[in-house]
Amino acid sequence: MGAYKKNLNMLGNSMVKCNMSRGDTTSQNQGESPSSRDKYLKRRKFLRAAGGMSVAGLLAGCAGNGADSEATTTEEPAPTTTTTEPDTEPSLEEQYPGLRILSPEPENAEAASHSTYTNMVTQEEEFYIRNHYPTPEIDEDEWSVTLDGLVDSDVELSMDELKREFPTETVFHTMQCSGNGRSYFDPQVGGNQWSFGAVGNAEWTGVPVSAVLDAYGAETGEDKWLTVMGGEAPDGEDIFTRSIPMEKVMEDAMLAFEMNGRPIPPDHGFPVRFIVPGWYGNNNVKWVSRMHVMDKMVYPNETWEPNDGRLYTHWQQYSYRIFGNNVEGPNFNEEISEFDTQGQMESAEIDHPYLYDQLVKSIVGFPTDGETVTHGVDGSIEIIGVAWGGDDDVESVEVSTDGGDTWNEAEFMRPTIGPYSWRLFRYMWDPEPGDYTIVSRATDDNEFTQPATISDQDADAANKARIMNDTYPWNQKGYGNNAYMPHGVDVTVI
Repeated sequence: MGAYKKNLNMLGNSMVKCNMSRGDTTSQNQGESPSSRDKYLKRRKFLRAAGGMSVAGLLAGCAGNGADSEATTTEEPAPTTTTTEPDTEPSLEEQYPGLRILSPEPENAEAASHSTYTNMVTQEEEFYIRNHYPTPEIDEDEWSVTLDGLVDSDVELSMDELKREFPTETVFHTMQCSGNGRSYFDPQVGGNQWSFGAVGNAEWTGVPVSAVLDAYGAETGEDKWLTVMGGEAPDGEDIFTRSIPMEKVMEDAMLAFEMNGRPIPPDHGFPVRFIVPGWYGNNNVKWVSRMHVMDKMVYPNETWEPNDGRLYTHWQQYSYRIFGNNVEGPNFNEEISEFDTQGQMESAEIDHPYLYDQLVKSIVGFPTDGETVTHGVDGSIEIIGVAWGGDDDVESVEVSTDGGDTWNEAEFMRPTIGPYSWRLFRYMWDPEPGDYTIVSRATDDNEFTQPATISDQDADAANKARIMNDTYPWNQKGYGNNAYMPHGVDVTVI
């Protein structure tokens, strides 16, 4: 599948007609005054609408609160005042009111509310942040991307050259941290304790990597690899490095410089981020400084590594892999031929799968966890959520309102905005008063379905991490969790 290209004419009718009722239902059910976070988000959306928006900005409110559209016509402009610049930078909480902060430095934060997952596109205020080092301060005019390795000649490309000399494309990509859902493992594993919110769907615009490689005579056969390095590591620290199979690179990888129609924010990789549509966020290298064409993935003791004492292999061979219980250390692979993560988990050839293509997954966005709701004016409650399958299409979504005992098929909601975007789904529910646990499970076109729960730590068959018996395997890093029961929401109907 090629990258989904921007087509305003095709999307226009869908965007105008998009009129979901979740926002009205929420306001009726909760009966509460807007929170400061809600007011902040409404104000941000009002200002963006007034100043022009991308396709992503127009789509973002499709399944959101109807009050957002009202704000664009009724809210009065703020009075002009003279202000003094603050002495300190705003905190992460102030910058991102829709996020739950896991660590302030390096910056790591996830969506704070399930309601994030009722919109087609995730705005910056609610898009998760995953950093290994503090966000660097970068002058775009002084930044360049080096291309070397198996190319006709090495080159350093400025941001101006990337933007001016190559074509641009746009893709909607659901990006998820591979550790999303880690906090649900028992016993708990180390690392940031992500729950449900380390995933977002955004519009990315940039240069197809294939165009850059072709322009400089890179070897791009399917047996080659592109190793991509970030430029954020402080002096003396290991370089964040990922090796991406050339087959995927040439298909749709991108050097992106815009997110949702605006320059990529610093915390998300300004001025340039490597985008791998459909694959876990760890492959989407931020602050790209170097791309190295190779005949294998990055491997310990590679001769091309600068002799500076810094590792370039940690996040490829030691981390972002699924290790079952009692595995003391990873085995190293120079190459693999299967990039679907679940396909690797089921393969006898790969002992410890690499986190590449995302596992099929879904999340309920409304009602939110712990919410008390009432029936809508038509006597029903509209359950809304999102589902995605990485490189693979989501074929169906089922919803259970009794904790997984019985299931009903949900329906997909329009518009669809490309093969790598999540899909909105809904299920119309007419319950009696009481307490309920709502869960969703998605199935992709490989007939892979989300498992129910996470296995016990000791339930690892021959140290091989597999999805078996409707359970997701406990693993040492808490990666890849797509079990539906931990992601359910408990609600009360009155």
